[in-house]
Amino acid sequence: MQTEKLLDRFVRDLTPVDPVAVWAHGSLGGGDYQEGRSDLDLIAVLPGPVTTGVLWKVALLHARLRTEPLAAKLHCTYLTPDTLHDTARTHLTWAHEELYKRPVTPVTRRELHAFGRVLHGRAPEGLLPPVSDRELADFVVREQREYWRPTVDKASLWTQDVWVDLGMVTFARATVTVREGRLISKREALDLLPGLGAPVEVVEDIRSRRYDDPAPPTDEWTARRASLARGYLGPAIDALIASGC
Repeated sequence: MQTEKLLDRFVRDLTPVDPVAVWAHGSLGGGDYQEGRSDLDLIAVLPGPVTTGVLWKVALLHARLRTEPLAAKLHCTYLTPDTLHDTARTHLTWAHEELYKRPVTPVTRRELHAFGRVLHGRAPEGLLPPVSDRELADFVVREQREYWRPTVDKASLWTQDVWVDLGMVTFARATVTVREGRLISKREALDLLPGLGAPVEVVEDIRSRRYDDPAPPTDEWTARRASLARGYLGPAIDALIASGC
């Protein structure tokens, strides 16, 4: 399996920076991973500060991985024991084939505690502070309000598969988190969306692209799908925000 080969090489190549732990989250940890389609979402805990020397080692490691199949799907955020407690703090991250900084969200932290996969070293328990149900719910509601609701109004984005897929699935997952305090997989989200009032044809379109190999969509369907997704998500997000505040 190409995924396991890449993960083994990644952990091996991290040896020069002496990681305390390497964890997988997202679909790779949660059991809904689709090779070649899903991202490989990783967290590495380094023993000390991310100095210039460490930064260069990390950059070189990822540059060397680029020849590996699936390497473009591998995303890793680098924490240290003295920086992993702050959910608002940004951390060195390799994603989308570049280095930048981003936080490790309460959703990611809850995933790591609930079903994180230990690839190397210590488990999340004892290193990573737990996330309360209130903190988790507040975060997903804030993300829906501050990020996804304004995004729904940007019509040009919704002709792209990625925005339809993420927008619909993230909304369903946020709804369950607010109502029940738990996380669900993308497959579970797709199963739940029709019951939440989502247009079934859009849900089945997302499902077919995630799990099958459908023909490319027509321009007519792309435009209709965008309209259906936006027409559903706008009021649905507004209602979720109202219920989750």
